[in-house]
Amino acid sequence: MNSSTAALLPAVRTTVQDRDWLSTDHCADAVLGLLDNLGWSIVDTSEANVHATSPDSRVYVGWLPEDRGAWSRNIVWHVRVQPSDAEPWVQEFGLFTPSEAVAGFIAALVAQPAR
Repeated sequence: MNSSTAALLPAVRTTVQDRDWLSTDHCADAVLGLLDNLGWSIVDTSEANVHATSPDSRVYVGWLPEDRGAWSRNIVWHVRVQPSDAEPWVQEFGLFTPSEAVAGFIAALVAQPAR
């Protein structure tokens, strides 16, 4: 790496404490807080699963810690998107995916302007 290449790289100073979010605590707070702030409809079930729908009803996010079907597929997060001009698609995240990473994915997803 030469000095001109190094200038393009962001200055990143991390410590072990800065990377605590890389190991999950199995808590949905980062995602649920984001969705609540965005005005999504959020429903808790008696089984401790959470279902959230975007205001336009085109995006669904499920946190499924007690869903046997989800566990059989080794997932705990289920994101389903119904674009207005394309085929629906799904993204799922496993139990050990930190909720901060899922929140980042969702934030990037909803940050795009409507087409």
